[in-house]
Amino acid sequence: MTHPTPDGTAWWKDWTQYFCPGPRRVFSADEMAVAGQQPWPSGIDSFLYANVVMLLVVSSLYWPRATAAVAWIGGLTLTWAVLAVARWLWRGPSRRRLALASYGAVGLLMVLLFGLGAWLDRGDEAAGVALLGVFVFVTTSWLLLVIFRVAQIEARLREIADQQQQLALSRRLATAQIHPHFLFNTLASLTHWVEVGDARAAPLLKNLATYLRATLPLFERESMPLAEEWALVRTYLAIMQVRLGERLRWSIEHDPALDGLLVPPGTVLTLVENAITHGIEPALRGGTVTLHSERLPDGRARIRVDDDGAGLPQPFKPGLGLSNTRDRFRHLYGERAQLTLQPLHADGSGCRSDVLIHDSP
Repeated sequence: MTHPTPDGTAWWKDWTQYFCPGPRRVFSADEMAVAGQQPWPSGIDSFLYANVVMLLVVSSLYWPRATAAVAWIGGLTLTWAVLAVARWLWRGPSRRRLALASYGAVGLLMVLLFGLGAWLDRGDEAAGVALLGVFVFVTTSWLLLVIFRVAQIEARLREIADQQQQLALSRRLATAQIHPHFLFNTLASLTHWVEVGDARAAPLLKNLATYLRATLPLFERESMPLAEEWALVRTYLAIMQVRLGERLRWSIEHDPALDGLLVPPGTVLTLVENAITHGIEPALRGGTVTLHSERLPDGRARIRVDDDGAGLPQPFKPGLGLSNTRDRFRHLYGERAQLTLQPLHADGSGCRSDVLIHDSP
């Protein structure tokens, strides 16, 4: 059974591997910056030095003192050079670098064999054989190192691509989550008002069209300025105001200094929708939704959504929407973003959603 190369050629027909062995993959500077930041495994240095020293100690028992001194200096120098080249290949694994290193090792081998000519003339071919064995071991180790390193970087690139795909799916899921419940109820109200000639149908339709134009392309973006998110939230609240009438009251207190703060698209909207769906709508008296943003003294940005509605169900378990929102903040800011929910009042009524973001790296 033959194992073809990536272009479909059988391995033994790929003549370039005889002169320039190694993986064909060449990583760009951007790919190395993203997936090639793994540090050099320093354990390789200690392992190799320990074995070289052990061989030199054993060999020195059979060599003259002068020969042993030269062997120690040469052996340790050669080990340092081999590791320096290995680290160079680690930083930029490619066939070209591997070929340069291998042919450089061939040149050094020729020089050393020529320098040992006097010994070889005396019949001490063992030194030449030993050097040839070291050359084969070193170049083979470099080849295996490059193959391993390329596989490591490719695996990391695939992992990052999978994460990005998962994030894109999460954004689409967030879109699918927000739209059906909200749209179906809004369209039901709109249909009824059109049938009965209610004057509220026209402003509702206008706000709904504005909302859809803003949200349809929204979740393809990884982040958006908070000012744009507030605009989206205002449109949503205007629609819900028409639907719920006096049962819904709302206000927004926004610090303009946070206009450029990046947030995952639709995350604040999700918090507002949850406040209305689970807090205001179940309460017969309705309620108030208050949105607030500010920069705290410790430098963090705070986004707060309060409602004085029915409160959190007990026991409370975050749904898919809140879990998605947390994951999207975590993807954008890591551990520098936190989302918490708690009752607004001591009696358990109302809900407060707090987002704290440390947006300075």
